Amino acid sequence: MSEMLTVVRASLAEKRKKLKEVEDKIEGLERMFAEKKELEASLQAQIDDCYKKLERAGKIIAGLAGEKTRWTETVARLTSEYTYLIGNCLVGAGMVAYAGAFTAQYRQELEAEWRVQIGELGVKVLPTISMKLLLEDPVTTKLWTAASLPNDNLSIENGIIMFGSRRWPLMIDPQNQANKFVKLFGRDAAAVGLDVFKMSDGNLLRSLELGIQHGKWVLIENVGEELDPALEPILLKQVDRSGQLRLGDKSIPYNQHFKFLMTTTLPNPHYSPETSVKVTILNFAITPFGLEE
Repeated sequence: MSEMLTVVRASLAEKRKKLKEVEDKIEGLERMFAEKKELEASLQAQIDDCYKKLERAGKIIAGLAGEKTRWTETVARLTSEYTYLIGNCLVGAGMVAYAGAFTAQYRQELEAEWRVQIGELGVKVLPTISMKLLLEDPVTTKLWTAASLPNDNLSIENGIIMFGSRRWPLMIDPQNQANKFVKLFGRDAAAVGLDVFKMSDGNLLRSLELGIQHGKWVLIENVGEELDPALEPILLKQVDRSGQLRLGDKSIPYNQHFKFLMTTTLPNPHYSPETSVKVTILNFAITPFGLEE
């Protein structure tokens, strides 16, 4: 009887052992199933993400189809304009250097005459080119007009010459349009500020020294037909290699942000050739369009 009991116990232990192995296997399979379910969810998320990316990429490609056309047209236009670059730059540079003192009609006649003569010399030039078309930045123009610069061609051209010429501007301004524009625009555009003086101010040279050193904009109002000889180093930008400008008996560090502007209320001033080569004379006399403004 005891032997039979022993055999039964041994058989029971064997069955329990096999049951434990089966339960462990089932547990392992369940764990593997859970891992595969997580992997499936991860792969499904990646598939969904890829579908979304493909959809967005399709929209971008469709949108760029129009850009390709625009870019192709731009390249063709720039390639065509490249052949006119030298002639166009001659017209623009000539207007900046020489046309500031003239009226709008005379400027147009100058441009037309220069285009003809440049073409006769064998240099290609765009038949419709003008300084305004070549050098105007529409965003900058909006800033100028917001600062009360009239929106007529003459005034916009004056703005281009004022900030594009190598010589400091002397503005013929009987209606004070230029004066008002410089004060309003300089208030925001001048990094260090704008100082306004008259030629009769006793501390003018001292103020100019500070303006040059700190990079201010300096506006001198009511200039006559003769300029003070003491201003010549500023007008000629006589800056040495060390970055110093000698004004009177002093050497002043020259700040590249410095701007020097002059206005006169004389309606028809006569400046000598010696003065004219030192400054850029700009005619801000009011035009019919400016009068409407």
